[in-house]
Amino acid sequence: MTNIVMLNNVDHADLRVAQGYGAAYGDAVNVTRVFPNEFEAVAREYPILFKQTPDGKIDPVALLGLDRDENLFLVGDEWRARYVPMAHRRGPFSINLPGPDAPDPRDAKINVDLDHARITKAGEPVFLPHGGSTPYLDGASNTLSALYDGIRLVDPMIGAWVDAGLLDGVAIDVTVGDGRRYDIDQFLAVSRDKLAALSGDTLQSLHQKGWLTLAILAATSISNIDLLVRLKNTREGWA
Repeated sequence: MTNIVMLNNVDHADLRVAQGYGAAYGDAVNVTRVFPNEFEAVAREYPILFKQTPDGKIDPVALLGLDRDENLFLVGDEWRARYVPMAHRRGPFSINLPGPDAPDPRDAKINVDLDHARITKAGEPVFLPHGGSTPYLDGASNTLSALYDGIRLVDPMIGAWVDAGLLDGVAIDVTVGDGRRYDIDQFLAVSRDKLAALSGDTLQSLHQKGWLTLAILAATSISNIDLLVRLKNTREGWA
């Protein structure tokens, strides 16, 4: 259940939010959405793949584990990686979008889910005693602003890549320490071969719009599958 309301410093003067990570907060997942404006940081840690929804929309995702509900970076209440995706740093907060005709992020308001597991009596305060935002809320607000920007980049980026023929179905086979085999084949990926074959106006257009760099990051991030295998073997005691 959710109880989403617009955040304000009167009704929510005493609101506190638990820190850390964990299954209770929705962090025990093996796939999570990521956004173009975090690809550089994401690509250092996680494989970036693409999931097609039943209605044909394509969303970028990071692979966090090999089994369902397995986040190999989650150890106790710690997320052991240099970068945590924005979707997991926003806590109980979301953006109250002002509508498609108001693209200025300054017009967006912050919502809070009062039934979120992070809402607690002993966590980090959201507001200062006299009503100003705490550093924690400032950080959450910055994350939401970046999320807002990232959401708006997804469709143009994917559209440009589809037009350039860069996305292909991917078949990744990995074997872990006990001989168990995982076939990762329900995703799309940026094809290195098709990247290398780009030329002319298509190459120039992708480069000028910034989509070429992001495609290269997504393609090279697939090597992070090896890290997932190492983490899996370590967690299961096979290392």
